[in-house]
Amino acid sequence: MIAIVDYRAGNLTSVRLAFQALGLEAHVTSDPETILSAGRVVFPGVGAAGSAMASLAELGLTPALRTVAARGTPFLGICLGTQILLDFSEEDGGTPTLGLLPGRVPRFSPSDPWDKVPQIGWNQVRFVRPHPLLAGIEDGSEFYFVHSFYPVPADPALALGTTDYAGVTFASMLGRGNVAATQFHPEKSGRLGLRLLANFATWTGADSPC
Repeated sequence: MIAIVDYRAGNLTSVRLAFQALGLEAHVTSDPETILSAGRVVFPGVGAAGSAMASLAELGLTPALRTVAARGTPFLGICLGTQILLDFSEEDGGTPTLGLLPGRVPRFSPSDPWDKVPQIGWNQVRFVRPHPLLAGIEDGSEFYFVHSFYPVPADPALALGTTDYAGVTFASMLGRGNVAATQFHPEKSGRLGLRLLANFATWTGADSPC
């Protein structure tokens, strides 16, 4: 069973419908026991880091997320879900986050007035290294983004893909072991986004294409 984590951070229906379009059953849940029993966990999100962390604490979800990530369950973060997998976000005056992957999350500070924040729209992802979630997807493909903050992993080797925006080359896709994460929205990225989600549905959690 694929569990989509509900921590009051939006875009849950679009993620569920994307899996449905693939003929896959996915359940939206805020129940820690359901998340712990799931074969795969998707951690999406839109909104702000501070309120997201408060909701996780209120719902008692933080221990379950840490457990499934630590024990090898295939785990996919999306957008805000990706950002709060890291150690710290600059959002909301500075927010300590889950620390499942080492790194921080700053805000775009463009010098060019044509670079609007948030970034909204399609942008290219250049692959840094092979990964099972990228099978059948061409390097340099475009995916859909909506964000004002971006991931900076402490170890550059955590980057699976990079994207350029507002004078920054940032890690738009991260991965270590059974945890992978996209700053872009695969559920809003058409055929290629669906391909990534289909790859996730068969992924064993190994951090290599073999």
